[in-house]
Parts: sequence; C-alpha cells; structure tokens
Amino acid sequence: MERVNQTSSVSEFILLGLSSQPEDQKPLFILFLIIYFVTITGNLLIILAIHLDPQLQTPMYFFLSFLSFTDIGFTTTIVPRMLLNFLSGKTISYAGCLTQMYFIYALGNTDSFLLAVMAFDRYVAICDPFHYVTTMSHHRCVLLVAFSCLLTHLHSLLHTLLLNQLTFCDSNVIHHFLCDLSPLMKLSCSSTFVNELVIMTEGPIVLVTPFLFIMFSYVRILITVLKIPSASGKRKAFSTCGSHLTVVTLFYGSIFYVYLQPLSTYTIRDHIATIVYTVLTSMLNPFIYSLRNKDLKQGLRRLMGKRTAHAAPS
Repeated sequence: MERVNQTSSVSEFILLGLSSQPEDQKPLFILFLIIYFVTITGNLLIILAIHLDPQLQTPMYFFLSFLSFTDIGFTTTIVPRMLLNFLSGKTISYAGCLTQMYFIYALGNTDSFLLAVMAFDRYVAICDPFHYVTTMSHHRCVLLVAFSCLLTHLHSLLHTLLLNQLTFCDSNVIHHFLCDLSPLMKLSCSSTFVNELVIMTEGPIVLVTPFLFIMFSYVRILITVLKIPSASGKRKAFSTCGSHLTVVTLFYGSIFYVYLQPLSTYTIRDHIATIVYTVLTSMLNPFIYSLRNKDLKQGLRRLMGKRTAHAAPS
C-alpha cells in the first residue's frame, strides 16, 4: 500500500456501471446473474464432458477445455463485481481496480491466443492430416497452452505496472462497469505518454498477431478445401471450422471495435461492445461449440446420462 500512497491521492474509484437509474439496478442484477449462472454451468459441462469422455481426448477438445476454463475465470473477474455494484455501493479500492484490470487483460488475451492455437490445430488437421498426430502431440499442446498463458500474463503485468506509476489527483469516477485501461488513463493527472506509447506499439502486437495467425490459417485451410473434389468432403472439412469461426468473429469483432481506436475517442458507447467480448462471448461459447459439433453434443448427452443414472434410486 506504500506504493499506492506515493503515486496517488485516490484510494478508491467509483464505477458508474451500465446505468445510474435506481429502477434499472434490480433488473440488471437479475439479467447478469442469469448470464453468469449460464456461463459457469455451460463451461463446466464442456470441461466435464471433455475430461470424462475418452472419445473427446483429442488436441481440439483439449484446447476447448482450456478455453472454457479461461472463460470461467474471465467472467468471474467481471460479473460478480457488476452484481455487487447493482445492489450496493459502486466503489472499488485502488488495489482492487488494478487487480481486476490485470486479470481482465491476462485472461482476455489468453482467450485470444487460445483461439489462435485452435486455428493452428484445424490447419494441421485439414492441410497436413498425415502428420497431425506427431505435430499436435500432447507435449506440444501443453507447451502451446503454457506459452499462451505466460505471454498474456506478462503483457497484462506490464500495463498494470505502468498504470500504477500514474498519479490520480481529483476525479475518481470511472465511466465504465469495469476497470479498463483507457478510462483509468483519462483520470490521471500525470503524463500518460509512456502508457500510450506502449499501448500503440506492444498492445497491437499482442492483440493483432493472434488474429492475423487465425486469418493465415483459414486462408490456407480454404485453399486446401477448395482442392477437395467432392462436395461432401468440402462440407465435412468446413463443418469442423464453423464453430471456431463463429466465436472468432464475435470475439474479435467487438474487441477491435473497442481497442483499435485512439484513447480520446473512447466513450460510453463502447460499453455494448465491451459486454459482448467480456460477458456474452463466454456465455455463448458452450452453445456455439456444442450445437455445431456432433461429437461434443454426444459427449454432453453421455455426461448427462451418467448424472441421471447416478441420481436414479436403486
């Protein structure tokens, strides 16, 4: 806490949230409580189905289980704080705000890198199927996940430490429902030049590189699939990518809208896009993957069948 006192006279922030109208608080609380419950339940079912079903012990589902695990952590970093703000005070401590921001950037970017890793998995499966088993060995899969987590946590730590160097003198009101980098920098009464320089240089590398890798993978996949002579073969190849492409579009469409713009243009209108990539994507992922994936759908049925059998009286 000494570091906080040296750099800032602000000991807490006020998160204005989605609405300042008292009559909106309870409906919003109920809505986001339902979203949180559905998100946790859906992603836990995905994880259980994958780890308990021998037929789902493949690299693609290994990555999907980690994506679901990350989504649980990502949503838990944001929604419980929102629920608390709907019912009681909207204040959050300085340390609590920086902690939330750290995990938002760490887990959000882990999602991004995992989507890139999953695109690589589909690329190898379709473009180089004869070497798939050796290329996507369990050891290599673990390394890809570990690298994704390490790099994104270092990225988040860098921005959190730089933000902690800023001074916050007067205003402590954040026009947002979470502690995000841009609204916090707007409140600073010291120079944010270094922070903005890092955001404009290192930030896009971490944000855009996974997206470019995904696009490159799908261009190669498209070229390979178009060479398949049969229509059924084309459909089968594309069907394995449909769920992933849907999630990528939803996630990156909203995240680019929010972050690939100058700091000065960041306004309250970006809240909807932020909700999409922080809350709704995590909730929709289990539905997107299970509804469009026959193997996972069968795995979930088997999991629910086991639960029903255990619950039935003997």
